[in-house]
Amino acid sequence: MHSFRHFIDGRFVPAVGGASLEVFEPASGSVYATVADGDVADVDAAVTAAARAFPAWSAAPAEERARLLHAIADAVAARSEEFAIAESRDTGKPRSLARNMDVVRGIANCRFFAAAAVQFASESHVTDLAVNYTLRNPHGVVACISPWNLPLLLFTWKVAPALAAGNCVVAKPSELTPATATMFVEAAAAAGLPPGVLNIVHGRGVSAGQALVEHPGVRAISFTGGSATGAHIAATAAPAFKKLSLELGGKNPNLVFADCDFERTVEESVRAAFLNQGQICLCGSRIYIERPLYERFRDAFVARAGRLQVGDPDEPGSDLGALTSKGHMDKVLAAIATARSEGGRVLCGGERVRLAGRCADGWFVAPTVIEGLAPDCRTDQEEIFGPVVTLAPFDSENEAVTLANGTRYGLVASLWTRDLDRAHRIARRIEAGIVWVNCWMLRDLRTPFGGTKASGVGREGGLEAMHFFTEPRNVCIRVRGAGGE
Repeated sequence: MHSFRHFIDGRFVPAVGGASLEVFEPASGSVYATVADGDVADVDAAVTAAARAFPAWSAAPAEERARLLHAIADAVAARSEEFAIAESRDTGKPRSLARNMDVVRGIANCRFFAAAAVQFASESHVTDLAVNYTLRNPHGVVACISPWNLPLLLFTWKVAPALAAGNCVVAKPSELTPATATMFVEAAAAAGLPPGVLNIVHGRGVSAGQALVEHPGVRAISFTGGSATGAHIAATAAPAFKKLSLELGGKNPNLVFADCDFERTVEESVRAAFLNQGQICLCGSRIYIERPLYERFRDAFVARAGRLQVGDPDEPGSDLGALTSKGHMDKVLAAIATARSEGGRVLCGGERVRLAGRCADGWFVAPTVIEGLAPDCRTDQEEIFGPVVTLAPFDSENEAVTLANGTRYGLVASLWTRDLDRAHRIARRIEAGIVWVNCWMLRDLRTPFGGTKASGVGREGGLEAMHFFTEPRNVCIRVRGAGGE
């Protein structure tokens, strides 16, 4: 039985109150660990340690911060298979996916922001009367709250830029998936990161998370998770004028035109629908197909979805693993039942998958494809966050855009067409933070990442992240003798 503890001021410590939570392996449905259940006292200890470490860390040369981030990346890379095993066990995703996506991106995030630390330029503006230049100073203590679906990837996506900019961090990973965040701080300590610079408080959102958001010593909050939680964080933090970055939910449209590269579009649309069991905020869960292509695309898509192998995450042949919690599996199954009640026709999937052996009690759901629903139904309006997609036809470009924009979300969209003029026209009109044309989840870490409407506030990635984790200060110096003086 593993025991995951807080990491505060360079040491692993239990919760001050001694409380802990059970951690389940989704593939087996059994408890395999406990995790510290933090509260106000634990958060206060972590913030105090971070504040104590801040003067020295913020004064460290950018080259030193970069060196340590590279050293941490090296330490993670040296244990990459251990990280992949832990990530797969915690989340239920196939180990091959954890190895090739989560761990690779976690290392890349550290290296990218290590480079950013030494390339983060100041701005200057010169006039006849004065020279203006902008200083960008770290905030101090910042909170990084990451979700359960991509634990290592999104933890490092927040922590790395915060450290690169000179902040000290109190991070709260999901209590459902504590393993790789704990391993990461262990690697950071081994790499030489000073005590207090990076701290972890485990626990539930209502206790540890709320205490972290409310703490007066926390100057900025970066959160990824559900839109309802994001709204609560915003309401809590706004009166204290804390800086916020909220990367929230999505109900993403996938627009397929009749002139698309058919085979590639079907293949990538299946990937976009079901990667990580559909538990990625970027998944394309609403697929709209131009009517002349609808039946051909539907039949090919359903055939490919039906061939996906749901299985033990440890097995190399498994395309989909388990959903991350029993509660979430029940939520997804309830959403499928709602779709049926709304008149949806389930073309494949639609049920829990029962496996033999060690996974007999695991939380598996079959890839599910549904058609025949109205665009304003609950199924097409509410984020399901599982292996469930809907198909519907459209007749015109304007209708496609209307359907794409027809939810309260605006995170990403995908567009499949050979007509470049059409791609440009539609990209301008879609209400989303990212529009992918003839691709999906093709990421450049330099580009801004985030959504509009209920999908969030602010942007992450590249300069956007470095800007978020710093406070700009303009210095204006009058030039002597300017203006004829």
